[in-house]
Amino acid sequence: MRTLLAAVTAPSTGRPAIGQAQFSEAQFDSDAEFSRVKISGDAVFTEAKFGGAVLFTGAEIEGAAEFGLATIEGKALFQKAKIKGHTSFQGATVDGDVMFLKAELGGAAYFSNAGITGEAWFAEAQVRGDCRFELVQIGRGAYFGTAQIKGDVHFEQAQIETGDVTFAGAIVRCGGVVFRGTRIGGDVLFDGVEIDEGAEFDGAKISGQVRFEGADVGGGALFDDAEIGGDVWFRGAQFGSDTAFRKTLFDRAVSVGPLACRGTLDFSEAVFNNAVIIEAAAVSVCCRRTRWMSSATLRLRYAAVDLSDAVVEYPLTVAAPPRPFSLGRRDMREPGLTDPRVQVVSLRGVDAAQLVLNGVDLSICLFAGTVHLDQLRLEGGYCLGTVPSGLRWRGVRPVRWTPRRPLAEEHHWRAGRSRDADGWTPAPPKVDVLAPAELAPVYRALRKSLEDGKHEPGAADFYYGEMEMRRHADDIPRGERSLLTAYWALSGYGMRASRAFGWLLAAMTVTVLLMVLWGLPQEDPSPQSAGTLTSGTISMTTKTPDPVNPDGPYKERLSGERFDKSLQVVVNSVIFRSSGQDLTTFGTYTEMVSRLAEPVLLGLGLLAIRSRIKR
Repeated sequence: MRTLLAAVTAPSTGRPAIGQAQFSEAQFDSDAEFSRVKISGDAVFTEAKFGGAVLFTGAEIEGAAEFGLATIEGKALFQKAKIKGHTSFQGATVDGDVMFLKAELGGAAYFSNAGITGEAWFAEAQVRGDCRFELVQIGRGAYFGTAQIKGDVHFEQAQIETGDVTFAGAIVRCGGVVFRGTRIGGDVLFDGVEIDEGAEFDGAKISGQVRFEGADVGGGALFDDAEIGGDVWFRGAQFGSDTAFRKTLFDRAVSVGPLACRGTLDFSEAVFNNAVIIEAAAVSVCCRRTRWMSSATLRLRYAAVDLSDAVVEYPLTVAAPPRPFSLGRRDMREPGLTDPRVQVVSLRGVDAAQLVLNGVDLSICLFAGTVHLDQLRLEGGYCLGTVPSGLRWRGVRPVRWTPRRPLAEEHHWRAGRSRDADGWTPAPPKVDVLAPAELAPVYRALRKSLEDGKHEPGAADFYYGEMEMRRHADDIPRGERSLLTAYWALSGYGMRASRAFGWLLAAMTVTVLLMVLWGLPQEDPSPQSAGTLTSGTISMTTKTPDPVNPDGPYKERLSGERFDKSLQVVVNSVIFRSSGQDLTTFGTYTEMVSRLAEPVLLGLGLLAIRSRIKR
């Protein structure tokens, strides 16, 4: 039998009206209906027992609504109710639904440790305070769609057995939502939600999917140690601070994003069991020790990416799309993100055999310690660092660095040397500075990677870096170091054609000068013939006198005729040909030296040209 409230009707509203409603420890055999009742004070039903439903549809309570430790064997219906104080169902048991559809709560809502076998409905409700659902047990879902809450929402350690948690279109002002350690048997639906602070799901176990499509979360989101059984939808979501998925298990996720994060997007130690595409615009993306159990693609904008110790068992592509992510008819907003580059910060500890980097910035990337670095694939418009530009002084000697693309580790090493520090980038804190002997294999592996990809010109810079590190290494013999120094000085390790041709031109100039001054004889020797007539037989003997060393003033030797002859001698010697010109002893030895040295310089110059145009 239904229990009805006996009350005086308020003349102004036509509603039943009473003052304080004190029903602590009361027992109701059946439904208790307080629909459209106006209570000018508190409504206290602490430890009350209801044999049926509790009906406060359209009721107005000027004070608080207290149902702590109450037992309700039916529904608790508060649709369109207005409660100016707080609402408490702490420790209460409700054998049915709890419905605050379109209700207006002037204070906090406390449901900690409550047990609700049905659904918890707060759709379109207005709550001017916190919503506390710690340790609550809900049988079939919690629905806060389009609700407006001014405060925090707490579901720590709650259990929602079979239904969804829905905050689609909800607005949470001056607070955040916390589902730390919560078990959710359905989906988490936060599409279009607006949250001033953060969303925390640390340690949550979610059987279904997680949707934040079009959400705007001012303080970021935390999913550390969470388990997500379904897909992850963050299409167009905006996060104002760090968003973390550390140690999160993505069981069947196929896509994450596209989303925008004005802080760090952290996937450290996360596990992706399925093939996945991650699309994000963020300040940084951290994937330390992240494990991909299938193929994956990271399409990133603006981010600095850290892949240290990531486990890559299947193809992984890191790409930098040039245009904003499309959300259908419009592009995704990217507020607060200014640097358009996607920089890979570290590949240390990664097995690069399955790794592809497309269009990223590698100027600060740490490569040392990468496994199978020679199998790394670099595609698109990737870029590396540069050497200090301009003319610099080393004491009284001017120095200019040869233009090339050094690794970040070489920057760190040179910045630590007092003689080279100017213009080179020092190592960041907690980053070890490696010696040249440790950097040479890194350059060698990257060179092989590009050579295997038929990108010989791109491999040239890595070869130059490898030779530089070998020349400066402490573990090579002095003779080998001297040989490498000469190789560097003469032709830039066979990579600098201008240097080799410059030395060739200088050598030819010196040789021509030596030939003009001392190499050509005073005059070309004239052959002399003598004959003997014996019994009608003439015997002829021809002798060519030895060339006579030139004498006289040097100015007289510097004639056009002697210059022309000397130039012919030198040009022929460059291509291993003998000029046939009679020379003095000094000139003969000079020609021998030039025929040995100058073709080598010519070959080094041609080798450098070939290294830049080889396909």
